[in-house]
Formats: sequence, structure tokens, C-alpha cells
Amino acid sequence: MSHRKAGPVAGGYFAAMIAHSSPPPANSLPTVFILDDDEAVLNSLSFYLRVEGMNVRTFPTASQLLDVAAFPESGCLVVDLKLPDADGLDLVSTLRGRGVTLPAILITTNPTESTRRKAAAAHVVIVEKPSLGNALPDAIRNAIAKTH
Repeated sequence: MSHRKAGPVAGGYFAAMIAHSSPPPANSLPTVFILDDDEAVLNSLSFYLRVEGMNVRTFPTASQLLDVAAFPESGCLVVDLKLPDADGLDLVSTLRGRGVTLPAILITTNPTESTRRKAAAAHVVIVEKPSLGNALPDAIRNAIAKTH
């Protein structure tokens, strides 16, 4: 019988990291609202950003995000461009029309020049998938910092 030492993931590296960290209470952190219709992307981004110490709420459809009764003063929207029930940039525009002033980040693959122009005009940062890496948490922190 062999005894295999658990590796970083199987051995709970992230669990140990989370257990030994003492982030501020979730309600004192800015909230990141993630909207993506791909469940795997939604779950992995949520996990990753929580490990990064962020308070996260996830939404698989634009209509569910639009159902949020009140948004906090501090936070960030992370919105996929192509959704089954909406265009991500149109959704941000709708939220702005409702008085939601949270900064927005658009996540997409291979944005067209037209998409880049529309996002720039709406003051929406683009972070390209699938290689989000540190670009997404860095963009979120920068966006939130600019609002304080």
C-alpha cells in the first residue's frame, strides 16, 4: 500500500490558505457582481476572486442581475459580452439608466474594434478570455480604487 502525499490542490492548499487568512467580513468588502452564462466560467471566476479576498455574487442571466433590488455603493460589475438574454454592453447601459454607478468590466473573447469603441465610450474596461490570469482581479481592484 502506498501512501501518497497530497499535492497542493488535493491536499487542500487553497482550503489551508483560506482557513489561515483573516479577510474582513464579507459585508465590509466591495461586492463583485459576475454575470456569465457559462457555469464553469462563473464558478471558476467566483472561486478565484473569493480566494483573492473579494466578496462575490454570481448571475447566469442578465435578467437575474437586473432583478437585484439595490446595488452597493462600492463594487464592480464583471459582465460577459455575449449572453443568451442580452448583450453585455447593452446591459451595462440599462444599469446606468437605473442609476447603478459601479464600474464595469467586460469579459469576452477576441473583441471586435466596434466592441472596443463602444466599451471605451461607455468607460467599460475589457479583459479578454480565456487568459484572464491576474488581469481580472487587477482590473477589478483598479476600477474600485478609482471610485473611492
